[in-house]
Amino acid sequence: MSVNDENKMTAQAQAVVLDEGEGRQSVDVSFAAHSATAVEAIDAEQLYRASAYGLLAALLRTAPDQQMLDHLTGLSQGVATEGDDLLLAMSTLALSADLHTPASIDEEFHELFIGLGKGEIVPYGSWYLTGFLMEKPLSDLRDDLATLGYVRNSSVVEPEDHVAALCEVISMMISEGIDISIQRKFFQSHMTDWISRFFTDLSEAKSAIFYKSVARFGAAFIAFENEYFSMQT
Repeated sequence: MSVNDENKMTAQAQAVVLDEGEGRQSVDVSFAAHSATAVEAIDAEQLYRASAYGLLAALLRTAPDQQMLDHLTGLSQGVATEGDDLLLAMSTLALSADLHTPASIDEEFHELFIGLGKGEIVPYGSWYLTGFLMEKPLSDLRDDLATLGYVRNSSVVEPEDHVAALCEVISMMISEGIDISIQRKFFQSHMTDWISRFFTDLSEAKSAIFYKSVARFGAAFIAFENEYFSMQT
């Protein structure tokens, strides 16, 4: 992907991923920043990245409500999709949102991520990297989160290496204007080695219907992020 291609994609995508303040389902906030200061002013490209991570965090944390589905349905409006995997994935997600109800997606979410004892998909970094929960990757993540000044809210029971929590952290880092080199280091240390496999598994899961489109969007966005970080010096 050239810089010009990336900028063209971002210009189209940033306008539709997540409109701040309307049509938005709130995310269960897993982390509190080290500072209570207001979010830094960021440019449109960074707003797009933060919003895309926030959208994934919301969809992977809990099943979407009708307000979120209505918002997702509008993602494809006015966007040309030819030759762009990410924009095509957005359109597919929008179509899927229009075809499903909150009740049907809630049932699907439980089959995928909760189940009787364990869902089809285990959305934790330690599981993908070691085959077990709460192993060294989680310990390393907690060390880095502490260094960055993020602490898990006491009301949240999931370990910090839940895929939604990691997306949330990156979204917060971008919104707070944390240097791109620190974002890249966090992404490569705690997400690169497993998150694409997670989205592949989600797309192939037996119970996945609506979440196939979420997986497609997630995989396309992570591919974009890998390319984006590779171009940062």
